[in-house]
Amino acid sequence: MTEVAFDINRNVDLFRVNRADELASAPGQTLNARRISGVSKENSPVERLWFGKVYTGPGEISDAHHHGEANTGGYVFKGRGFIRYGEGYSQIVYLNEGDFVFVPPFMPHIEGNASKTEELIWMTTRTPDNIVVNLHDQDIVDLEIDYRS
Repeated sequence: MTEVAFDINRNVDLFRVNRADELASAPGQTLNARRISGVSKENSPVERLWFGKVYTGPGEISDAHHHGEANTGGYVFKGRGFIRYGEGYSQIVYLNEGDFVFVPPFMPHIEGNASKTEELIWMTTRTPDNIVVNLHDQDIVDLEIDYRS
């Protein structure tokens, strides 16, 4: 059996480090869900991937939106958040530090910070890109939020 030689220099020209103090706001923003691109087509030679941070201040709630064809994976890096979805956005799930979530393509949702004193930070990845479709004139039911801290 013949071994194929491994190219130790393969793709080294594509390798990137994007420093925290140099990161820019992501294209596609939603009120109260401020997105910062960590790895994206805007700052890396990447295809079909967006990876970044999403910040939500104490007590803030995003507008309704979805992410088009993108598969979205989220991780609660800091704080306690929630996602509202379903008819009238009446379904709610709370997420704590260390929790992961998958939001399927085209699923309308609202994200929020379930703390009135601490910032919420999500680490989020999407493929094929950071697609953001903000939804206007949505029928959103009143829902009591379980704020803690």
